[in-house]
Amino acid sequence: MFNKKKKQTTNTPASQALCNIHQELKKKSGTQSPISAANSPLMPEEMELVHKIEACARYLNANNVTRTRAYLEFYRKHPEIEWAFLGHMVSRNAGWNMTDLKGELLSKLLSEKEQHQFFRFLERGNWLIFQDIYPQFLLYEEGLKRNKPLFHLLSAFGVSTFMETIWNSFWMNENRCTLAIALIINEQYYLEQRVIQNKGYQQSVLETIEFKLQDVLSLNHILFPYESGKSEKTKLLGQTLHQFASLHERISLGKRLYSLLFSSQNILNQIVDWAISNPHTGSRKDFWPHLFNDVKVSVPGSLYIPQIKNCTLKKNAPRLYSPKLQHVWKDMKHEPAEQMDWFQDWSIIDYFENPYKHVDGEIKHEYCKTIEKLELAIFTKKALFLRKE
Repeated sequence: MFNKKKKQTTNTPASQALCNIHQELKKKSGTQSPISAANSPLMPEEMELVHKIEACARYLNANNVTRTRAYLEFYRKHPEIEWAFLGHMVSRNAGWNMTDLKGELLSKLLSEKEQHQFFRFLERGNWLIFQDIYPQFLLYEEGLKRNKPLFHLLSAFGVSTFMETIWNSFWMNENRCTLAIALIINEQYYLEQRVIQNKGYQQSVLETIEFKLQDVLSLNHILFPYESGKSEKTKLLGQTLHQFASLHERISLGKRLYSLLFSSQNILNQIVDWAISNPHTGSRKDFWPHLFNDVKVSVPGSLYIPQIKNCTLKKNAPRLYSPKLQHVWKDMKHEPAEQMDWFQDWSIIDYFENPYKHVDGEIKHEYCKTIEKLELAIFTKKALFLRKE
């Protein structure tokens, strides 16, 4: 099923390769200026390749569904790029969070304005990560075709010099874990400057909705569905993030999620099989059709009665509405990403140390309790920090 690359790699020990990365990053630390294609004059054939990759990435970055599918398709061709599958699964969760805003529960707790503000926040982050990382993937793929590294072109896409160091090391040594953790670090620092520290998002989202409701709503659960044996219901693994504003916590979460996916080949195979067999639509019906439906059957304005216990519907209760993304959100036009290199401090190399080996992925109980809290909030109208009506 997978295409294996033909290039030759060295036998440099992982510890020595990481030491080499450390030394190169230390040399680069604090020396970077804003990055753009203009800073790196390109040959005509190089410019043609850059434009081709940009066009492909732009086309696939239309919405959460297209970019989520693109991650999976790339991983199936290049399983050595493990972040691609992690990105696929996390992007699925972003899509579920987007449609939750128009779904059975959150639509009853948030105003139309709040729903749109939060969607724009989620969509911007999802879009930014893809437009930064997917050109890296395509450039790597093109290098395989030509049998030579092309990572000197990364700056033409606004990619941090940090990743040029990492990709060149991966080309020589193929340390999958180092590359995956580096991409986790890169994407979270990339978001930190452009979303988390963005005053517009702080005022419209981070200081209002996210922080007030993050421990009540389901927006902080990352779920990895999989099927095991003859179980009737799809099982879940996952983690929960409680401090979204913390860069350190987001990177730590990414490392734990990576460990959940790749520490067990058996579990990985089951999650990959599930992902391939269940195309992403944005609806939570994708993984739990016994609980969610992409068709709305409840009567608008009617009194909502809690109907879920331990993620099981009460007798004769209708399934919760969880729409497909294309049915509730139009494609969003984005402003170009700010051109700046986040890399300044070589000490981030510490994040490569002590990758998580054993992570408790039990998430079902916590996720089910979150749904029950949401139902209770709707029923009583006394949920914490809800807007005044």
